[in-house]
Formats: sequence, structure tokens, C-alpha cells
Amino acid sequence: IAVRSLGGVAVEVTAQAGEPLDALVAFTVTEGLSGIEYLGGIPGTTGAAPVQNTGAYGQQISDTLIRLTVYDWALGHTRALLPAECGFGYRTSTFKTQPGRFTILDVSLRLTRQGCAAPVRYQQLADALPVRLGARPPLAEAAQAVLTDRRNRGLNLPADGPDARQTGSVFLNPLVPRAQATSIRAAGGPVHTNLDGTLRASAGWLLEQTGFLPGTQVGPGVYCSQDRALTLTARDDATATSFTTALEVLAHAVLTTHRIRLQYEPAQPCRRSLSRHGARD
Repeated sequence: IAVRSLGGVAVEVTAQAGEPLDALVAFTVTEGLSGIEYLGGIPGTTGAAPVQNTGAYGQQISDTLIRLTVYDWALGHTRALLPAECGFGYRTSTFKTQPGRFTILDVSLRLTRQGCAAPVRYQQLADALPVRLGARPPLAEAAQAVLTDRRNRGLNLPADGPDARQTGSVFLNPLVPRAQATSIRAAGGPVHTNLDGTLRASAGWLLEQTGFLPGTQVGPGVYCSQDRALTLTARDDATATSFTTALEVLAHAVLTTHRIRLQYEPAQPCRRSLSRHGARD
């Protein structure tokens, strides 16, 4: 990880693609650098983060991205990409829509050297700190609150636990019109307001309202995790077919019950068994 001053409180941080994202977040928090503190605890590498435009608690990797170094397989050479060339959106990017075109080599971010975190945009995180929405809590406290909240919600699981073989969130939180958002809130469901004013309902809450509670079996070898319906976990008899069928079952249930069409978060379910003991399809 390389750090370079950009003048004043602005700092450029460059990490190799193979650097674990959680390790990068921890490093920046220790250094007092704000900008990615809400991405702590997310599995995967720094190089994978732009592919998904990894985000949490209202913060996305694209918010602070300055530049990527990539190998462009179509052109046959290494080059730099600026954020405007990356096609970033909610959980998507050019790297996701054009698979195989680029290999990300390193990631450069513009962070800020200050003692406070970015404004808190999620109520559950504000309650945990506790601060009001929009407040800027101390950087280290905000980062720790994120890790604690992720553990409490079953997002960071022990490697030897029953839900260790899991996909993470399988659906994107759907955009909903204001009238529907009002109805969901009235029923006790969470709705997040994006910076552009659009509204997203909680896919996990919608699933639970259809009867798919944590621990529910969805298909052969495929279950909702014991902590949250939005995460699917695998047993030894799970296959790629049973996983994709489970996704269809869940999406159909929400569409039928709530008239909301869920979008799959996994770009393409792989054709290998979800079991770690070899391919079975």
C-alpha cells in the first residue's frame, strides 16, 4: 500500500489488486484517512471491489476512486482508467458488464486525513454509534461500529460455522416508488433514501415478509442463513442448479406478494457445486 500527499488534507492511497479490501480499510483507518471506513469487513480483494462497485452503509468504492491500472485484453497492453471510463452504478461497472475485457492491477483512491468519518446515512448505524443521521463520528469508532453491526447481522461468519459456505447477499435492494416506500415504512420495513432522492427497500425484509425467514430451506441443499434471509448458504448436497432454482423461487415469491421485481446480485451463478468438496452439477 502506497500513500502520497496531494496537498492539504488530501491523500492518494494506491493498493495492489490482491490486497484484501478489509486490510486496506483497516490500514486507512489506522492512518486516520477517511473515505472507505464503512467498507470494513467486506470479503474479497481491493481489485474486485470496482467490479461490483462494492458498497455499504451509503459508501461505495467509486466515491473515492481516482484511477485504476488495468490490463486491457482487447488492446493488449496496460493502461490507466479514470472513474468516468468505468461505468459505475449501483453494484455494477464496466468490469461487470464487459467480463474478460480488463484485469485490474491496482486501485488508487483519494482519501482525506481527518479524525472523523463520512456522514452516517443509515439509521441502524446511527443507532449503534449512537449519533444522529448526517453526523460525522470519530473515524475509529465508526469503523468499529460497522464491524460490530456486520457481525450482529450475520454478515461476517466463522469459517467453521454452519453458514460458512454462503454467497452473501443474493439480491440488490430494489428501487421503489414513493407511494410503495410509504407503505413499506408503515408496515415496519426499512427504506433507504439515496443521495439522488431515489428510494430503495430492503430485499431481506421483503423476503422475510413472504415467509422466507432465516434458516428456511429454499431448495435441495440451499438455505437462508440462520441470521438473515438475504444470504443463501449451502449444505453438501447443494448444486449450481439448486442454487439458481432457489433464486428463482425467492424472486417469484417477492414479485407475487409485493409486486416488486428483485434483481440478482450474483452476476452469473457458477456451474460448480457450492460444496467445497468438488464439482457436482
